[in-house]
Amino acid sequence: MQVVVDGIEVEVAPGTTVLEAAKLVDRWVPTLCFDERMVPFGACRVCLVAVEGAPGPLPACTTTCRDGMRIATTDERSRRIASNVVELVLSELPGPPAEHTELAEVARRLGVGAPRWTGATHPVRHDERHPYLVLRHELCISCGRCVRACDEIQGAFALTATGRGFHSNVTAGLDAGFLQSTCVSCGACADTCPTDAISERLLVALEEAGGASDG
Repeated sequence: MQVVVDGIEVEVAPGTTVLEAAKLVDRWVPTLCFDERMVPFGACRVCLVAVEGAPGPLPACTTTCRDGMRIATTDERSRRIASNVVELVLSELPGPPAEHTELAEVARRLGVGAPRWTGATHPVRHDERHPYLVLRHELCISCGRCVRACDEIQGAFALTATGRGFHSNVTAGLDAGFLQSTCVSCGACADTCPTDAISERLLVALEEAGGASDG
């Protein structure tokens, strides 16, 4: 079947998502909770696009294409909502995200700078009980990717989402730490994290050393 993405016709197979169709014609759609290795989650509402005939923006990662669908990835309303979501996410962090992270890249490409409002931010809290990984709770944006990677990719079920709203976060081993969990040290959680909330211990040490030398 055929769909039209930003004026470009593309042939897609049944079951193809709007996000996949956009990638086929090299159109960028921002995402935060999406990882192509896992089942689409549709939680972050950053991948919004306009679809002709729809009453409002739709999440590209969970919306399935239909024959003749016309999609606009740069729709002004969709991008405005996505930008506001990213700005809200940034406003809860104690500082700007590291330049190399997915969150920083999405913010740059959407033109989102420093948040326009100030409020409560997550306190700095590190779980360093794992021999190879560090969990920096203050950088967690509750996208769910690490939990799903642990479940769907590795099948270890070592991570759990906790809390609600501003207080939502991730914990290992029912907050007893990675070593008391079913973690197998595969690193899938760190690999998928868009903010470096879960990182390799060595990388965190190098980052902190670099910050100290800059100061």
